[in-house]
Amino acid sequence: MELYITELSKYFITLFIALYTLECFLVFRFQDEEKRSGSYIRQNLLMFLVHFSCFLVICFETGKLEYLLFYILQQILLFATIVLFRMVYPGGNRLIINNMCMLLSIGFIILSRLSFEKAIKQFFIVTVSIIIGMLIPFFIHKLKFLKSLTWVYAAVGIVAIGIVLILGSTTYGSKISYSIAGVTFQPSEFVKIIFVFFLASALCESHDLPRVALTAVVAGAHVLILVASKDLGSALIFFIVYVMMVFIATGNWAYLFLGSAGGCGAAVIAYQLFSHVQVRVLAWKDPFSCIDDAGYQITQSLFAISSGGWFGLGLFRGTPDSIPFVEADFVFSAVAEELGIVFSMCMILICISCFIMFMNIAMRLQDKFYQLIAFGLGVTYIFQVFLTIGGGTKFIPMTGITLPFISYGGSSVLTTLVMFFIIEGLYIIRQEEGTKRAKKKRRRRAEPEDFREEPETEEEE
Repeated sequence: MELYITELSKYFITLFIALYTLECFLVFRFQDEEKRSGSYIRQNLLMFLVHFSCFLVICFETGKLEYLLFYILQQILLFATIVLFRMVYPGGNRLIINNMCMLLSIGFIILSRLSFEKAIKQFFIVTVSIIIGMLIPFFIHKLKFLKSLTWVYAAVGIVAIGIVLILGSTTYGSKISYSIAGVTFQPSEFVKIIFVFFLASALCESHDLPRVALTAVVAGAHVLILVASKDLGSALIFFIVYVMMVFIATGNWAYLFLGSAGGCGAAVIAYQLFSHVQVRVLAWKDPFSCIDDAGYQITQSLFAISSGGWFGLGLFRGTPDSIPFVEADFVFSAVAEELGIVFSMCMILICISCFIMFMNIAMRLQDKFYQLIAFGLGVTYIFQVFLTIGGGTKFIPMTGITLPFISYGGSSVLTTLVMFFIIEGLYIIRQEEGTKRAKKKRRRRAEPEDFREEPETEEEE
């Protein structure tokens, strides 16, 4: 009986997530949230079907009551998040919230399979993070002075990662975290958001050469501290975000080319300076030549992905535990092995649909500061997804970056949730900007022709 349930469930799970993913892109047919409501309702239904089907298999495979109770708690949390957000922020973007909950549910599923204890910890972290996150759109919408805190953002970011360099604990050769009252933090995760706010604030008013040079100095300080801490994955994200935000703010292709050249040069220098970078590059180039040592993780990851096939082996039918740190760095491989290549591709497309929506919001915002924030957070999110999946599939060398919402990690989950809720706040601002423009147009049409004023900008025309 268990075998039949596991085998049949693979195809239903794949069908449900494929239909969910299709709805992620169908919503872009409409600009109005009300016209998208049908897709959103179908997404909610399909998300709960995926979640239910996976935990049905987990309960049958383990035969333990605690998994059923854990599933019920997750359902309550996900349902409450969707409903409460809709009630508190009726003008919010439901695709972002739906995708956030879908990715969180996938994370709960795969972590429950890998480590029930870590899944429980992740659940409590997510619960607290969502409670905090629910307040963020309100503050983003109401606090108008955020644009003026340029150097506060710079100072806070440098101090936070500087403390790690001086006082942080060393983990596998890198200083990435420190503990306060028994609670471990990874400041670079939080500073990613602060860094985006700094760049947006610095570049929204002026983006001439002196201002770009000044921001380059501050950005360079962030990157150098991370490099000194040997947190090279985070340093790479900071560098890419800086280059892309400067390019978008200025529209100058020279900055993009110079940034790309500088990045290539920095990569060569990092390879020469750091032995663990050389080890990762060797494992990337030919992992089978060092399969018992440096290449063990990546070879096991490739074996797992290839053994899963299109529809996966089924939950608890694979051997993802053979991959060291599978719940963090190689969680994508575990998903591909037990839930299948099709499921994994759909998961990637869900992440891409989030990025597209972030860019859609950024392009339609009128305020340059908010526009740059939306763009910067979108680049931060999708590049982190790229680094994790690219490293796990041997497309690029491993960087040690976690997969947002899916991998185990408190700081990563909290900061990604904060990013998503900030975008929700920006979407509400965008809606208000659109409403104001529509009112101006209606007033202009209502005025007698002789008393109409010439529009001041092309946007008001």
